[in-house]
Amino acid sequence: MRLGLIAGNGRFPFLVLEAARSMGHDVTVIATKEEAFKDLDEAAARTGAAISWISLGQLGKCIDLMKRAGVTHAVMAGQVKHTKIFAGGIMPDLTFMSLLAKLPTRSTDGIIGAVAAVLKDNDIELIDSTSLLKPMLATPGVMTRRAPAEEEQMDFEFGYGMADAIAGLDIGQTIAVKHRAVVAVEAMEGTDEVIGRAGHLAGPGVCIVKVAKPRQDMRFDVPVIGLATIQAMRAAGASALSIDAGKTLIFERDALIESANDGGISIVGRDTSAP
Repeated sequence: MRLGLIAGNGRFPFLVLEAARSMGHDVTVIATKEEAFKDLDEAAARTGAAISWISLGQLGKCIDLMKRAGVTHAVMAGQVKHTKIFAGGIMPDLTFMSLLAKLPTRSTDGIIGAVAAVLKDNDIELIDSTSLLKPMLATPGVMTRRAPAEEEQMDFEFGYGMADAIAGLDIGQTIAVKHRAVVAVEAMEGTDEVIGRAGHLAGPGVCIVKVAKPRQDMRFDVPVIGLATIQAMRAAGASALSIDAGKTLIFERDALIESANDGGISIVGRDTSAP
């Protein structure tokens, strides 16, 4: 199988590239100039993968490059900031303009779901973005040295319904809670910014709840945490984090858990499969 890797921001594309090559897949990388890290060139050369760089909005060129390479399946890896649609960060080509014109809303699911449909129309199947990284998915239960205190667990239980609701509306996937009150809600700004704002508003002891969408499409917009998430929590004085087991990727897991333990932060994987 020749796999197309559509690369955005962060370390996610590097991990997918290495995993795909270790499994024997031929990989063609399509990297976004405005988002992907420049050292992706070196990683592609090291693994023997072809790489091309495109600008955000060049959907037609992306499809053309993959079809020329014989790509049959593709994976999206890495963030592309949704705010760029509104801040002039995208220069859409005709293919992308046509897609946008047909959308009733420009939510994350709406846009990326439409891109997936266009890829399928061109005989390119978008696959589960975690399919190559299963060992990196969060596990159920307490992952740190410290379990949540009773007060923190009460905040989690209060926050799950709120977080599931905003995720279901495709607004965001993270909320901050303290004393059973919602302190901050994520929209387009991202998890770390929400954590920082919560610390500013409510001080130490904030609990962070990050969830998958109720009908999470694992092909895109999968929840991710990394060392930077814990660093943001420590800076904000946030004390506990809940993520959804089996639906959240954990990057730099060993360093992340060590940092959480050093900061006295509790991390829990919510088992959404339980009744």
